[in-house]
Amino acid sequence: MCNLPAESNQPMNVRSDLSMKTDDVLRVELEVFKREHRDLDEAIVALEEKNVSDPLTVRRMKKRKLMLKDRIALIEDRLTPDIIA
Repeated sequence: MCNLPAESNQPMNVRSDLSMKTDDVLRVELEVFKREHRDLDEAIVALEEKNVSDPLTVRRMKKRKLMLKDRIALIEDRLTPDIIA
């Protein structure tokens, strides 16, 4: 298991990992994470509609989906320039 800081659900090394990557790499990762998030969403819906899924599996998928959502938000924040109005 990874170390989690008290103020975030992200592993401590995720933020430093983002700072070392180029914007182009982050854009590619962003698309991959968005696709995985979308695929998980579709899989969860399909499993829940069938009512034959393992609740633990669905819970793990939802947890992974939330982690991806947080990672996507971090990358989008990094790629979006801060504009002082």
